[in-house]
Amino acid sequence: MTKTEFVAKLADKLEVPKTKAADFLNGFIEVVTDCLKENQKIQITGFGTFKVNTRNARTGKVPNSKEVRKFPARSIPVFKAGKQLKDAVN
Repeated sequence: MTKTEFVAKLADKLEVPKTKAADFLNGFIEVVTDCLKENQKIQITGFGTFKVNTRNARTGKVPNSKEVRKFPARSIPVFKAGKQLKDAVN
């Protein structure tokens, strides 16, 4: 499902114009992004948790050339589904 299709479905569900649904979705994405940039965890009960995990610096080999490279530490955004969401999917 694309973002446009999702916005259309959201607009139908909320019975609002597509522009308002798009504004809501864009606002939600901005808030989640801003919170994750500040390393804050967002927990939505029944839906899931957005958080940032940190990967340590490491060395590894490039498969084609067997060259050893250093990979720097970095932050990774993570979403963990909540129990109600998992149950609904299964």
